[in-house]
Amino acid sequence: MKLTPSHRLYGLGVILLVSLTICSRNFGLIGEPSFFIPVAVAGVAYLLAIRELFSMQEFPKRVILFGLALSALWQIQFLRMPPGLDDDIHRYVWDGHVKRLGYNPYIVIPSDPAFASLHTSETRTLNNPEVPSPYPAGAQIFFRAVTSIHESTFALKVAFVLCNLAIVFVLLDVLRCTRQGEHWVLAYAWHPLLAIDVAGSGHIDIVGVLLLLVSVAALVRRWRAIVAVSFGLAVAVKFLPIVLLPLYWRRVRMRDAVLAAIVVGLLYVPFLDHGRIPIGSLGTYVQRFRFNDPVFATLERVIAPQIVAGLAVLAGFLTAIWMRRKSAEGSLDGFAWPMAASLFFAPVVYPWYLLWLLPFIKSTSTVPIMVWTLSIIPTYYVWHLRTVGRPWLVPDWIMILEYGSVAVVATIIVYRRNTRSAALRCSANQVD
Repeated sequence: MKLTPSHRLYGLGVILLVSLTICSRNFGLIGEPSFFIPVAVAGVAYLLAIRELFSMQEFPKRVILFGLALSALWQIQFLRMPPGLDDDIHRYVWDGHVKRLGYNPYIVIPSDPAFASLHTSETRTLNNPEVPSPYPAGAQIFFRAVTSIHESTFALKVAFVLCNLAIVFVLLDVLRCTRQGEHWVLAYAWHPLLAIDVAGSGHIDIVGVLLLLVSVAALVRRWRAIVAVSFGLAVAVKFLPIVLLPLYWRRVRMRDAVLAAIVVGLLYVPFLDHGRIPIGSLGTYVQRFRFNDPVFATLERVIAPQIVAGLAVLAGFLTAIWMRRKSAEGSLDGFAWPMAASLFFAPVVYPWYLLWLLPFIKSTSTVPIMVWTLSIIPTYYVWHLRTVGRPWLVPDWIMILEYGSVAVVATIIVYRRNTRSAALRCSANQVD
């Protein structure tokens, strides 16, 4: 019996389920072979699934529903596990906890003995306790809201998984409105990073991704006030999408932009420090924090880190301007490349930062980004190195693997496009 694309997709989905379930059982051993081997199998299965998605213009709805059901199963497996060595979620609990008690997370330093009595069993192990919170006001409001319901890492993980579920529905709406195959929702839902960094570790980025995608969906429907406000809220969760501003130029009315600015400003009111807008440890983040940053590290040798950080923002802006001219309104590709360009120059590039790119990788032009979202996973080896007393540095061989994979794939795509263009020109000349 000949296997159809649907049959192959079923099989690849089952492989993803089995491999990610095994990975979830070894989530506490993140960075070790027992973690990486099933993740590698899942990554290969994911890439093969993407090839199947490219092979068909449309898949039966039963295939899509089956695929989404599978993704829900492995998400539940990770949700049941305690957060791994990547423990940002403990800071989220702390920020929500101290705000509920009437303190300002942008001022309170977790390691300060004066606030030792405020700690709970889940906040004593938070990372970088010597600095106040770096997270923007939108994230702080989210922490406060969830911890008001239940103050735990599990409650936050449940909230993040619900945001992920909402993204699936919003993405399906965007695909329908733009007349793209609904099966492309599986390119998002099946990505291993969602299992690891949303259901597993739990990262606030997924909330920003949801808000940004709502903005894109509203843009497609020309609901301009919602476009502006949801975009502003996404920026208020993490600053990364600010580089997408050129994509909104002349697509949003000035009054809507003002409304968005007012809404974001109101989010900061509960955190004002003597009338000043607080930034917490954001300055320390740029000055001191480094991870997986080959471009930033190279430029930092000759330029001040604040200037290099500005270059990262500029790279995103310029890419967005280019995509604004090149891509059609509502094009998902146009939202992926500016953020990817900014992250490429950033001082810190953790795997979960690439969650922002996942809903927008739907075409051949974004395949290099898709490869990056997988090739970055080996950086989790650093968490294992930390447990054995090694420096907090990404080994050179991992960065070569990560960025080299992207460069090779991009080169192949450009070569094929040039070869195809040359062949078409040759055919046209022969016809003439």
